[in-house]
Amino acid sequence: MPESVSNAIAGFDIRTRAVPTDLTSLHANPLLHRLYAARGIRSSDQLDTSLAGLLPWQSLKGIDQAIDLLINARTEHQRVLIIGDYDTDGATATALAVLGLRSMGLSVDFLLPNRFEYGYGLSPEIVDLALTKAPDLIITVDNGIASFDGVARAKAAGVRVLITDHHLPAEGLPQADAIINPNQPGCAFASKAACGCTVFYYLLIALRARLRAEQVADLPNLGQWLDLVAVATVADVVPLDANNRRLVQQGLQRIRKGQCRLGIKALFSVAGRSWQTARAADFGFVVGPRLNAAGRLDDMTIGVALLLADNELEATTLAQQLQDLNMERRQIEASMLHDVEVKMGRLVLDSTQHGCVIYGDDWHEGVIGILASRVKDRIHRPVIALAPGDNGLLKGSARSVVGVHLRDSLDWISKQQPQLLEKFGGHAMAAGLTLKAENLDALRHWFDLAIAHFSEPDALTAHLWTDGGLPAEWLTLENALMLESAGPWGQAFPEPYFVGTWTLVAQKILAEKHLKMTLLCGQQQIQAIAFNVDLDQWPTQRSQVRGVYQLSCNRFRGEESLQLMFNRLEPV
Repeated sequence: MPESVSNAIAGFDIRTRAVPTDLTSLHANPLLHRLYAARGIRSSDQLDTSLAGLLPWQSLKGIDQAIDLLINARTEHQRVLIIGDYDTDGATATALAVLGLRSMGLSVDFLLPNRFEYGYGLSPEIVDLALTKAPDLIITVDNGIASFDGVARAKAAGVRVLITDHHLPAEGLPQADAIINPNQPGCAFASKAACGCTVFYYLLIALRARLRAEQVADLPNLGQWLDLVAVATVADVVPLDANNRRLVQQGLQRIRKGQCRLGIKALFSVAGRSWQTARAADFGFVVGPRLNAAGRLDDMTIGVALLLADNELEATTLAQQLQDLNMERRQIEASMLHDVEVKMGRLVLDSTQHGCVIYGDDWHEGVIGILASRVKDRIHRPVIALAPGDNGLLKGSARSVVGVHLRDSLDWISKQQPQLLEKFGGHAMAAGLTLKAENLDALRHWFDLAIAHFSEPDALTAHLWTDGGLPAEWLTLENALMLESAGPWGQAFPEPYFVGTWTLVAQKILAEKHLKMTLLCGQQQIQAIAFNVDLDQWPTQRSQVRGVYQLSCNRFRGEESLQLMFNRLEPV
C-alpha cells in the first residue's frame, strides 16, 4: 500500500479532509462514502440530483415584474434585444435567451459588446449601438447590475430594461424596469452561487409557468437547454451547491446521451474528446476555453453562433474557428507567462507580499484574465494582471485564492482611495477593473494592503487539500469509472485527489513536456502521467516518487485502463 504523505510536496502543504465517523452509510462503496462525507454530505437525500428538487423560481426577487415585461413584449410584438457578455457564461446565457424566448413567441435578437471596442456590460456606448436596432426592451444576461449609466441612457431613449445578472451589486441598483439577481438585496433565492445562464433559465421557467396558466399551447421542454446551463455553471467556476449540482448533473447526462446543442458536440470533437464520456471538468477545460477564446481574441458572436447552430456543417466550421483561436490564445498566453517568469524569477514571490500586481506594456487585453489565473496558481496569492487600454487607461483582470474576497478588497480600496480606480466589478474569486496608468504604483501598494486586510487566516499559505491515501485494493479501474460518474465535481465540491509514495519502475518524457511513468504498488504495476513537468527535474535518478494524484480512466483504441494522473509530483 502506498504510504500516506502529510508534509509538503513540491512546495505545497498537503492537507487531508476530515471525515466524520458518526454518519450512516452514504453509499455502498466505502470510497464514495468517504468522499461525500468529507464534502459535507450528511444524508443520502443530499445526493439526489433530480430536477424535482430545484429551488422554486417564485423566491427570486423581481420575477413577477420581469415576467410582466416579457408577457407585454410577446403580446405587443415588441422587439427584444439581448445584451450578453463575452465569456462562456455570457455566451451560453445569450444563446439560451434567444432559443428560449423565441420558442415562446417573442421576437428576439442579440448583441454582444466587443471587449476591445465597448468593454464590459451595458455601457452607454453599447446602448447607442443597440438603439440602431430599435429595440422596445433590452435584456441583459450575465451583466447589468453595475450599469447605472447604460440603463439611464436606454431609459432616456424610451427603451425598457430588464437586468438578469448574478454579480455582486454595488451600493444602490440601476433604475431598470426589473432586476433578477439572486445577489441583490432582499432576494430570498437560496442559491447565491447561480451563474448568469442559470438566472436566465429560471426566468424561462417562470415565463413558461405564466404562459401555461394562460393556457398557451405548444410550450417548450426547457430540459433541452440544460446542456447550456451545465457548461456555464462549471466554466464560470461558481460553487457547486446543491442546486447547481442538480443542474450540472442533468445537463451532463443529456450531453452523454447526445441530447445537446450541435455546437457543444463539435467543440468536443475538435478537441479530440468524446462527449459520450464527458465529465463536468470538461466544461472547464475543453468547452469553456474554446468558447472564451472568441471573446478574448475576436468577437464572442462566433461563440453564440456556434451554440445556436442547427446543422452539423455550420457547427463544425465554427468549432474549428474557435479551436484555431484557442491555439492562438495559448501562444499569446505562453509568451506573456514567460515575461512574468523573467520579471519574477520563475514566479517565486516574497513571502512578505500579500497581493501581486503585474503589468506588461505589450500584453493582450483579452488574455490577462487567464494570465492572472496561471500566476495565482503558481504563487498562491491574489493577482491582478494589467494591459494597456485606450486613452491612458489600464485594464485589469484579477483572480483570487480561497479565503480572499476580491470584490470586497477592491471596494475597500475604492473607499480608501476614491480616485484610484475608474471602475471595478466582479465577485469573490474574479474581478475586473480599470485605472489610469499613473496610478499603477499606487494600486500595487493598496492592493497589497487590501489583501492583508481581507485574507482569512492561513489563506495565503500554499496548500492542497486531498482525500488522503488509498489502500492498494481501492486502486482499480472500477473505482476510477465510478468517480467519473459520481459527481458532478467542481468548485466547492472538489474532484477527489489522493496522496501517496510509490516505487518508480519506469519513466519516459512524452511530447517534450509530459512524464509517463510505471509505478509499483505491492505486486501491482500501475500506469501514471504528470503533465507539463519541470525538465530540469525529470527524468529522475531517484527510485521513488511521491505526489498528489487522481484516479482516472485512460481510453486508447477502444480499451480502458487505470491511470494515475498527478497534480503535484516530486522525486524522493
